[in-house]
Amino acid sequence: MTYWLVLPFDERGSHMERILLKLSGEALAGGQKTGFDEEVCFEVARQVRQITEDGVGVAIVIGGGNFWRGRSSKEMDRSRADSIGMLATVMNCIYVSDVFERAGMKTSVYTPFVCGGFTKLYSRAQADASLRAGEVVFFAGGTGHPYFSTDTGAVLRALEIEADSMLLAKNIDGVYSADPIKDPDAVRYDSITIDEVIENDLQVIDMTASIMCRDNKLPMKIFALRDEDSIIRTVRGEKTGTDVTV
Repeated sequence: MTYWLVLPFDERGSHMERILLKLSGEALAGGQKTGFDEEVCFEVARQVRQITEDGVGVAIVIGGGNFWRGRSSKEMDRSRADSIGMLATVMNCIYVSDVFERAGMKTSVYTPFVCGGFTKLYSRAQADASLRAGEVVFFAGGTGHPYFSTDTGAVLRALEIEADSMLLAKNIDGVYSADPIKDPDAVRYDSITIDEVIENDLQVIDMTASIMCRDNKLPMKIFALRDEDSIIRTVRGEKTGTDVTV
């Protein structure tokens, strides 16, 4: 039997019962840029444990950028490069799920392809059952197909599990009018519509994923993972980063 505790209402009068949290692989690497910063991973685990204790169902997708970003050269076959990227996300999810287990949570890692005994083969019904049983669910391996990004896989899974919102914890603290690293005059938005994101090609997530969010009315929240208690505060309705509305 599953018991849900309703979160306090935020300023819009809504609350979250189930979320999909997308974590940047680079953010989990911390200052190392590659691999994992264990301290960062345990801090994420602490925050996720808190929100699960608040009664929120949590599913997680992790990017693979701390191990692999696209093709290593223009000559490399795109499908093979994407396959390596999918495997990078599997490694990330297996590692972070172990951190979560050590932090006292139960987890399941699902992949859209058979991965030996390391993961469970994805099934919407089984993933839903895991969430209802209070487990933190990791969706690794993207969609299982090349040419689809981790963003697209994250939106797909968020829609399938009927998440209230997709939260993106990144190295950057929100959505900007331009790349803030390259343009010192870039302006951060407190709130922006998904239509504006698409029309201005702001690249919050890739275009396919953005259109899926628009067509299926999936809101997003983008914030900096490094900010104190950013995951907890975002789920509880505090203003962090940028709200992408639908």
